[in-house]
Amino acid sequence: MRRRAFVSSSAMRDEGPMSTSVTAYLRLNEAMELYRKGLKDQASMKVIEHLREHRDEPRGLAMLGEIAMESGAFVQAEQFLRRAIALGERSYEIRRSLASTILKQDRLQEALDAFTQLEQQVDDVHLTATRANILDRLGFSEESLAAHEQVVARSSDERHWIMYGHSLRFAGRIDEAIAAFRKVIAEDPERGEAWWGLADIKSKILTDDDMKVMEEAVARAVDALNIVPLHMALGRGYDDRADYARAFHHYREGNRLRAEVIRYDPRELSGEVDQFMRMARPEWAPAAAPEGEAVPIFLVSLPRSGSTLLEQILGRHPKIEATGELPYVRALMRASLEMHMRRAPITVPEYIARLGPDEKQALGADYLRRAAQHRRTDAPFFIDKMPSNWSDILFIREILPQARFIEIRRNAMDCCFSNYIHHFGSAHAASFDLVNQARACVDYTRLVDHLNAVAPRFLCSIRYETLVEQPEAELKRALDYLGLDWTDDLLRFYESDRVIRTPSAEQVRRPLNRSGIGRWKSYAEWLGPMRDTLGPLADA
Repeated sequence: MRRRAFVSSSAMRDEGPMSTSVTAYLRLNEAMELYRKGLKDQASMKVIEHLREHRDEPRGLAMLGEIAMESGAFVQAEQFLRRAIALGERSYEIRRSLASTILKQDRLQEALDAFTQLEQQVDDVHLTATRANILDRLGFSEESLAAHEQVVARSSDERHWIMYGHSLRFAGRIDEAIAAFRKVIAEDPERGEAWWGLADIKSKILTDDDMKVMEEAVARAVDALNIVPLHMALGRGYDDRADYARAFHHYREGNRLRAEVIRYDPRELSGEVDQFMRMARPEWAPAAAPEGEAVPIFLVSLPRSGSTLLEQILGRHPKIEATGELPYVRALMRASLEMHMRRAPITVPEYIARLGPDEKQALGADYLRRAAQHRRTDAPFFIDKMPSNWSDILFIREILPQARFIEIRRNAMDCCFSNYIHHFGSAHAASFDLVNQARACVDYTRLVDHLNAVAPRFLCSIRYETLVEQPEAELKRALDYLGLDWTDDLLRFYESDRVIRTPSAEQVRRPLNRSGIGRWKSYAEWLGPMRDTLGPLADA
C-alpha cells in the first residue's frame, strides 16, 4: 500500500521575506476557515506559509498539529503539538490533543499518564471515560471497571453505558452487561450499538418483543451508525430462531451499507502478499532469545478462526502467559513508516526491505517494552494474538528474530461466513463483502502455505477442527515447536478466570465443542460468490 506523508521534509524550509504580523495572522484565520470546511490539505499549506514567515509561532504549530492528527500523521502531530506547548501554547485543548495523539499511537501507558494528569486538573467525565478504556486495554480490569462505574454514576451519555456494558461482558459479568445495554435501549430504542452488544453475547438473549422493537427501529432510523448494527443484531436474532432467509437479509443489508462507506480494495492486500512471498527465505527459523528476555508467541490467523480458544488453552501452561491482542506491532510499523515516507511514498514491503539493523533492534526493543506493560507473570513466553499479525509477519520477523509463530486455520467457509456476520469495525473491512472476505482468505492461505513450504521451521500450523476433535495430539505439536512439555492443565482452559476482550469471550469459558463447525451450511444457498472465490479452499 502506498501512502503519503502529511508534511514533506522540504515543506518547512524558509522561503521569501517576513511578512507583517497582520498578514501572517490573516493566513492563520484563513487556514482555520479551510479546516472547518474539511479542506485539510489546503489548510495545512496556509499554516505552513504562516510558519515560514513566523517560525515557531506557537498557535500555528498547534494548528498544524491538530490538522496532522486529523490526517492520521500522528508522529508529526505530536512533534508540532509538543513544540507549541514548549513555546507557550499550553491551553487545555492543546494538551488534550497531545494526549489523544499519544493514545492514537497506542503508547498506552504514556497516554494513561497524560489523561490522568488532565483529569486531576479538569473536571470532565469524558477524561475519566478515556482513562477507563485505556486501563481496560492495558489489562487492568478491576481498575477499569471502577473508573467506568465512576463515569456512569455521573453521566447518562449512552456511549459511556455501552462501553461499561462491554467491559462488564469481557469480565464475565454477563447479567450486569445485559442490564447496561438494556438501560440504553430503554432510553433510545434506535441505538444500534446497544442492540449489537446484546446480540453479540453468545446466548439467545433477544426476545420476540426485542425483535419487533428492532424491526421498527431500523425502519425509521436515519443514521448509518445505528442502522448497520441494528441490521447485524436482527441477523443474529433471526439466526437464533433458525429463520435463515431473514437473518441473511439483515446481514447483507448491514454489510452493504458498511462496504459503501469503506470502499475496500482487495487488490492492495493481494499485491502486498505477492511481494511478501518473494521475500521469504529458506533459512528462516526462530533465533535464540537473548538471556533473560521473554519470547513472544504470535498467533497467526484470520479473525474468527479459533485464536482466542488457542490462546486460552496455551495460556494455561505454566511457562506461557496470555496477554491478548496487543496493538504494538502495527503501531510501531505505522509510526516508523510515517517517518520513512516524508521524502516519497513507499509500500509496506519496500519499507520492510529498507529497515536497517539499528532501527530493527530499536523497534523490537520498543515492542518488548510496551508488551511488558501487560505482563503479570515472569513466564518465559507470552502470547500476542492480534488478528493483523498474519499480514505483519515479515515485519515481526525482522524486528523480533526470536519470535515464535503459531498459525490456527479454520474451514474457509466457516471462517469467512463467521467474519461476514460479525459487526466489525473498519480494521476488518474485507468482511463486509462475501467476495472480498474470500479473497482475503485466499491471500492469507497463499502466504502461510508459501512460508510453510519455503521455511518449514518458521511456524507451526494448527487446524481448528482437529484441535476440537483431538486436542491433546494437536496441542503437543505446538508445544514441541516451543520446546515445552505437556501439562493436563491445558485441557481445563475453561476454568481460567482471565478477562477476555474478543467476540469469543463466552465461548472459551466452555469445554471444547463442535457448535461453530459447519454453521455456514444453513446459509449455503446465498454463499455462492464466496464459495466460487475460495475455489478448492471451500472444501479444504
